[in-house]
Amino acid sequence: MKRVDKTNYYLDIAEAVLERGTCLRRNFGAIIVKNDEIISTGYVGAPRGRKNCCDLKYCTREKLNVPRGERYELCRSVHAEQNAIISADRKSMIGSTLYLVGKNYKDDKYVEKARPCALCKRMIINAGIKEVIVRDTKTKYTKIEVEDFIKNDESLDKVLGY
Repeated sequence: MKRVDKTNYYLDIAEAVLERGTCLRRNFGAIIVKNDEIISTGYVGAPRGRKNCCDLKYCTREKLNVPRGERYELCRSVHAEQNAIISADRKSMIGSTLYLVGKNYKDDKYVEKARPCALCKRMIINAGIKEVIVRDTKTKYTKIEVEDFIKNDESLDKVLGY
């Protein structure tokens, strides 16, 4: 039996978490891991007690044809990364790794060149997370040092999207 490598093991768990997502556009699953232990998980969904897009049967950003990475104030959902961070204490997150997997709702394919949005980047930085690993394909992934989010501050260049 061939064992899955540790990174893809955690990405597989994040992918299972995304199955709880409620977005009609893209669903993401995130897990935060430190010292080989899962600290928290998160998926895309409306704040507790509010209706999800899947319940309402529409996505405002989709209706308005908003490009990905832009105008999140129109979105009903809390992002997977945000939900994972909200569910963990900062002391546990310092030096941790966030694993992130995204799939398109319509075709169930991995989100191409997925990256945390600008707001999630700020939360990841302040949470003390050290690196983010994003699934590109079933076995390939991209590692991002959170230090790069600090050094390459796209908000100074007014870059939208990702």
